[in-house]
Amino acid sequence: MSLRLLLVRHGLSSFNIERRIQGRNDLSTLTATGEDQARRMGVALADVPIDAAYSSPLQRAAATTAGVLSVRQDGLAPVLDNGLLEIDLEPWSGLTADERAIQDPEGYATWRQRPEELELTRADGTRYQPLTELMVQARAFLKGLMERHPVTGDDTVLVVGHNAILRCLILVLLGEPQGGFRRLRLDNASLSVFNLSSGPNGYQVQIECLNSIAHLEPALPAKGTKARLVLVRHGETDWNRQGRFQGQIDIPLNSNGHAQAEAARSFLEAVTLDRAYSSSMSRPRETAEGILKSHAGVPLTVTDGLMEIGHGLWEGKLESEIREGWEELLQAWKDAPETVQMPEGETIQDVWERSVACWNSIADGLDPSETALVVAHDAVNKTILCHLLGLAPKDIWAVKQGNGGVTVIDMPEDPSQPAVVSCLNLTSHLGGVLDRTAAGAL
Repeated sequence: MSLRLLLVRHGLSSFNIERRIQGRNDLSTLTATGEDQARRMGVALADVPIDAAYSSPLQRAAATTAGVLSVRQDGLAPVLDNGLLEIDLEPWSGLTADERAIQDPEGYATWRQRPEELELTRADGTRYQPLTELMVQARAFLKGLMERHPVTGDDTVLVVGHNAILRCLILVLLGEPQGGFRRLRLDNASLSVFNLSSGPNGYQVQIECLNSIAHLEPALPAKGTKARLVLVRHGETDWNRQGRFQGQIDIPLNSNGHAQAEAARSFLEAVTLDRAYSSSMSRPRETAEGILKSHAGVPLTVTDGLMEIGHGLWEGKLESEIREGWEELLQAWKDAPETVQMPEGETIQDVWERSVACWNSIADGLDPSETALVVAHDAVNKTILCHLLGLAPKDIWAVKQGNGGVTVIDMPEDPSQPAVVSCLNLTSHLGGVLDRTAAGAL
């Protein structure tokens, strides 16, 4: 039993086109493109049962919600909730980005580099911190939402809002990692899916996908001026399908895994790739080779730094078999993975240190114009993504990695800022807007 949240940012607005700061004012309207994006989002979600819908009352979000729901046959009506209002940037609202930079260069620099420290002055002379206020609003909205839709239930809830408030909701769900606001990207009409279930400390969060625009064209967020890395989990193996712990036993792809690699190839065909890296194990290498069929001449480098976690004596076993011999350790792995030493294997900290070091080495070696493909494993990808999101080894269950799932990381325009998780675990190329890949075992 769990609560599934479908977080949708409003479609392209008039102020988005003009690069004007929208904030909490209601002057910006949905464009014709934005209306089409909302309809496409609705089509993508048409077969997904939705129990409730909540929307910001601002017209660009409300119109997006109406567009999403217009293709449904269930008559679902949205609740307009002020808890989803966009960030209050009163003195900046209506200005273009360039005008803001000229009129308030110090404030603009703070917003770009340390947004949580930004202070502005309202028309009545009061000073306030926009992002601090928005985080309070996000906490209150989620508290109320989970009271109405408990994580012990089985509801799917649509939430339509704005860039900043949705980022704040995500940060609250993830435990408010330091500097997290600038680590995330949410495009117009994007979909992010979060699963909330009962956990040892209240509830456990899983990012099923983040900032998916696969229902739009182009299907990936636009690349900036700095390097990009496309992180992919290997395709399915027979042991994934059976739920066996693979670890460092070199199990190859099965027929479905090869089909997933082919689907990822097609999905990434239009992406320019300059380099490719893979774990030295056969399942990610075979996946990388499948993807590179559309990128002739791109060299593939294999590295042990991206090898899967060593499960030691658990490798080759089903969870039921592990429970017979290591019941307490298996439960600790589920509840507090950072505390577990695999019997004759690795710790998640061991994997974190080598995978993040390998990732950083790859990223640091790229020229700004380059895009690199990186294909690895479930635990490896999770540790890399937790690192990039500002999380810790204890948080690895917060990140889902489906077989053949695609994640995009962009290096920051400002070197003082963290890398940006531009999208995470896209699996629509494998069929459907939700991740239906094998649960596997980790």
